[in-house]
Amino acid sequence: MLESLVLPPRQFKIVKYLCEAGIGVDISELSGFLGVKESDLMRDLIELESKQLIKLEKTVKYLIRLSKLGLKYLELGLPEERVLKYLMSGDEKVSLKELASIGLDEDEIKASLGHLRKYGLVKLEGASVILVKKELSAFLEEVSRVKELLRTHAEPILYDSVPEWAATLKRRKLVEVDDVKLIKVYPTQNLLKLMSEGKVVEGVLITNLTSEALVSGAWKKAIFKEFDVGVEVPARTPRLRHHYTLFVRYIKEILVEMGFEEVRGPYVESCLWNFDALFVPQYHPSRKETDVYYVDNASVEVKEVDVLERTKKIHEGVWKYGWREDVARMTVLRTHTTPVSLRTIYERGAGEYRVFSFDRVFRPDTPDPTHLMEFHQLEGIIVGKKVTFRELLGFFKELAKRLGMEEVRFKPAYFPFTEPSVEGFVKHPKLGWIEVFPGGMFRPEVLASVALPPEYKVAAWGIGIDRLAMIVLGFDDIRNLYSCDLDIIESTKIPEVILRNA
Repeated sequence: MLESLVLPPRQFKIVKYLCEAGIGVDISELSGFLGVKESDLMRDLIELESKQLIKLEKTVKYLIRLSKLGLKYLELGLPEERVLKYLMSGDEKVSLKELASIGLDEDEIKASLGHLRKYGLVKLEGASVILVKKELSAFLEEVSRVKELLRTHAEPILYDSVPEWAATLKRRKLVEVDDVKLIKVYPTQNLLKLMSEGKVVEGVLITNLTSEALVSGAWKKAIFKEFDVGVEVPARTPRLRHHYTLFVRYIKEILVEMGFEEVRGPYVESCLWNFDALFVPQYHPSRKETDVYYVDNASVEVKEVDVLERTKKIHEGVWKYGWREDVARMTVLRTHTTPVSLRTIYERGAGEYRVFSFDRVFRPDTPDPTHLMEFHQLEGIIVGKKVTFRELLGFFKELAKRLGMEEVRFKPAYFPFTEPSVEGFVKHPKLGWIEVFPGGMFRPEVLASVALPPEYKVAAWGIGIDRLAMIVLGFDDIRNLYSCDLDIIESTKIPEVILRNA
């Protein structure tokens, strides 16, 4: 006679539910009944399937729902429809600039004109759009068809396969198509027979043998959980790279497109390059041990004797104090990447060039949502005879625009090594206005230290790139940029402009 089949509590509940239902049950229904995630059920289901008690049927379907843009057009009308109504209600010739007055952005106007030209309803002459009165029926039928599809999918609909029309609407970003993996669970005839004979019973499951179980003797009637390393773990959505890595790569691509070249420098630096050559006096508060990591067990050889001599002369002549060479030779973990730019000027000298450096810097800050002890800085310089402060402000605005931040505020600032100096602010939805664009024109004293001819000017900037990344990626805590938590990584919404360049 066959002995009873003892199952752990959750597996017993699963088979009992299936047998009472008598038919296949969706895994979502099972998870709701048991009050657990679908992914948490998979191990139990695979074990029951291996015992030939259940059968799993896996299928893939496609969920189609309206995007935010689709919902907007469902309410306001398609862009091509609104443009045509505007042309037919007034002058049949309007400027492209005038079309913006009906609430469409530049991309929407271009797309709508493309649709209208496809049906021969408009033509372009310079910066003007002219209505061509031809047969409207084909165009109106297409508009009606698209709007009916949008209305139908105001609530998500599940399909066995992707309809042909969905590809077109997805390309227009009106709908979103998601793969949905469905699992249906069926009881086997073997299970139904065992349950009807009362040979399936619930037992105690032990995954960790404790002293209490040994003393009480509970282990004698318990089921010991076997480890199966062959069971698949819950699926995780794959990503090409970490969200911060994608952001950094996109920033670098922007700078290269703007004519910049990347340069690198050492993490461990001498005070000469980190402070003195940048016209920061040796008594300046930014050089105190509370603000700088001084390195006692390492040293940096300072070979640039000419820079030492010129810096000494400048400091004693302008700041009027006894400058000390031994202090300039002290070793620090660099507090900014500006020394990289200064070294580049020293090595390349006169000329027209643009360089940037993206790398780590170190400051003894107390970690909080906007500060870390180790973080990244993006800095660079624009060198040339005709470089002006206006060019620096234009650079900040263009970079912000490419990152989707239209509004930038500037205010005067002070830095020992630039004059005039500026701080640029962009707005974070939760933290408010955040300073991310400090910069200015290198002072003549700084350029004299590295012997750059006086007819050359240098615009310099050092961007708080981590704070900028927070805004672009939607974080309110800088520590999330470096997180290895898969929940944070998978929930991070990466802007489409970055994904297109991934």
